[in-house]
Amino acid sequence: MVESQNSARSITNQLWAMANELRGNMDASEFRNYILGFLFYRYLSENQETYLKTQDLLDLKGDESVNEAYLREATGDDLNDYLQDIAESLGYAMPPESTWATIVSKVEQDEIRTSDFQDMFDNFEKNALLNPNSMADFRGIFADINLGNSRLGNSTAARGKALSNIVTMVNTFDYNDKNGHDILGDVYEYLIAQFAGNSGKKAGEFYTPHEVSQVLAKLVTLNLQEEGDQFTVFDPAMGSGSLLLTVGSEVPGGYKSGRVHFHGQELNTTTYNLARMNLMMHGVSYQNMTLRNADSLEMDWPDGVDAQGIDHPRSFNAVVENPPYSAHWDNQDSKMKDVRFKEYALAPKSKADFAFLLDGLYHLNNSGTMAIVLPHGVLFRGAKEGKIRQALLDKHQIDAIIGMPAGLFYSTSIPTIIMVLKKQRQNDDVFFIDASRNFEKGKNQNKIRAEDIDKIISTYKKRQNIDKYAHVANMDEIKENEYNLNIPRYVDTFEPEPPVDVDKLVHDIQSTDEQIGKLESEFSGMLNDLDGKNPDAQQQLTKIKELFKNE
Repeated sequence: MVESQNSARSITNQLWAMANELRGNMDASEFRNYILGFLFYRYLSENQETYLKTQDLLDLKGDESVNEAYLREATGDDLNDYLQDIAESLGYAMPPESTWATIVSKVEQDEIRTSDFQDMFDNFEKNALLNPNSMADFRGIFADINLGNSRLGNSTAARGKALSNIVTMVNTFDYNDKNGHDILGDVYEYLIAQFAGNSGKKAGEFYTPHEVSQVLAKLVTLNLQEEGDQFTVFDPAMGSGSLLLTVGSEVPGGYKSGRVHFHGQELNTTTYNLARMNLMMHGVSYQNMTLRNADSLEMDWPDGVDAQGIDHPRSFNAVVENPPYSAHWDNQDSKMKDVRFKEYALAPKSKADFAFLLDGLYHLNNSGTMAIVLPHGVLFRGAKEGKIRQALLDKHQIDAIIGMPAGLFYSTSIPTIIMVLKKQRQNDDVFFIDASRNFEKGKNQNKIRAEDIDKIISTYKKRQNIDKYAHVANMDEIKENEYNLNIPRYVDTFEPEPPVDVDKLVHDIQSTDEQIGKLESEFSGMLNDLDGKNPDAQQQLTKIKELFKNE
């Protein structure tokens, strides 16, 4: 496992270095769409080749490659039969002239035309219609690759050359390590993290640092068994889908096809496309993911209220979120009729934190767990947020609050908290953990270590008081604090100053005075040995000597 990760990092570092050379004056966050898009296209094409080979759909002759046989056989009337068969199984299909191997061959032989790249994506879009069940998963997935972008080149030929260079770069690497493990998904994930690190505050729109994702994922998958029904997870602000994938990796048997079904919603179309690619690059079948491009606060997840006004909410085993902090939203009074909010209150217009929380909680099933990253303000701010917080506490739905270190995220340096919620709890207490001081300081970004994550999870499981780290607060204590959940009210991390050793202090002062006296005496002796080279210099020197004698 470690070896595979090292291989992925090595390839990523090389890709990143090459990408920085190729992008010229284009911003890294914009060039991301080309690198990741072409990488995903290669993955889909090679996945199709594997399907054609394993299903014995081609009559390979001699040392003929799969792509050569496909070019030879999938022609005329037979082409549509091939495309239909591939699409029914994979959810997409590429004609022979648009496969990655064909494009690479044209680039290597200098026979590629700029229009070939447009045809490549146009053909993919057209064939996305062949399987109605997968149409939503593949349609428009390459829409963010702007082939006419002038920053790629000032002419059609220059842009074609730039695109050819990207193809060559992406094709340079073998995405299997020496043990035969497919590390392409890891490479893709590391590249997303690299782009996040170079995107400043914009990174928060699409990426949650992996270590933070691990904490959330471990919290919502505790006590799961290896065998069981399909596990469903929902992220209403999924970004690039990395948090969803981390949850899948923590589910026992999550690597098995169909064990986990991923649900997610994302407002930004570019980021939504990135999430679709990311999940599929990690081997998630289109049949095991349901992703939507929409605003979760404005367009609730489907299967809500029907024409007769009866609510049929979709619920999930786990909900995870790292939503934008204190975002603006439309909190008009009519939203109080929304089933997600009407039992609580509407979050303030300028702070949608609780709106995201209530949306996720609404879709959590009665035995599931929700974990959400939020700013500290949700713990103590009053007015409408105070009403929501009190309602959650009165319903016993807040299970735990975990204080995290500052500087973990690309988008903000503020410290955050993780709130753990459950729909129905027997206990009415709240477990507080202050993990804010356990981290490794980085140059640009702090990082929680494996031992820090283990400490959080083991403490959460034991649910016991730990001096200066964790505290179980009952409702009486919370009510005494007027429903204020600010962590320092419950976990005292104050470290008293050590007592002053007066004898040592007096000794240090005396020693310092002796050293000063000794140095002054030595300096005075050096002054007495000095003579001015002329009358003016001698006069100035005499004044300096008198000054020190007076002191």
